[in-house]
Amino acid sequence: MATKETGTTAVGWSEFRRAEAQFAERVEARFTMYKHHVLATLRKDGSPRVTGLEVEFQGGELWLGMMPNSMKALDLRRDPRFAVQANPGPDAEMADGDVRVSGRAVEVTDPEVMAAFASQVEPPEPFHLFRAELTEVVWTGLDNDELVVRAWRPGAALRTLRRGNDDGVREDA
Repeated sequence: MATKETGTTAVGWSEFRRAEAQFAERVEARFTMYKHHVLATLRKDGSPRVTGLEVEFQGGELWLGMMPNSMKALDLRRDPRFAVQANPGPDAEMADGDVRVSGRAVEVTDPEVMAAFASQVEPPEPFHLFRAELTEVVWTGLDNDELVVRAWRPGAALRTLRRGNDDGVREDA
């Protein structure tokens, strides 16, 4: 579905997984390596806000849960655009790559959906719950001496871009 903010197509995690199963599995594994990640939202004045966040994969969706009336929840209620950067880990190696998802967060208020989420996660209550609709998924890592960027957007094929120290960017066929 196209978002009204940007006209960009946004899809749920399950649609992303259907489109690019192996890539989705790799991204999900990277997020589940650590509990805490970094969420970027937009403040009322349009400037960025970055805060800590836990993400959950449940029922084929990517969920963002938050304390009631937290600044990030209020940001998302006002402007649903977000990006979540996976925790890079304890050192500079990032052997499993660097992962980011972007999109829009759709607040869920259905008591049954919230109860099902809470039964699995046991968050402090009350809480805000948002379902992620993705507009972009990016994995960045190293392959020998090359920087590799894999990027996916709804309706497009997974792209792999490579850059070495001595040459420009090239795309895998």
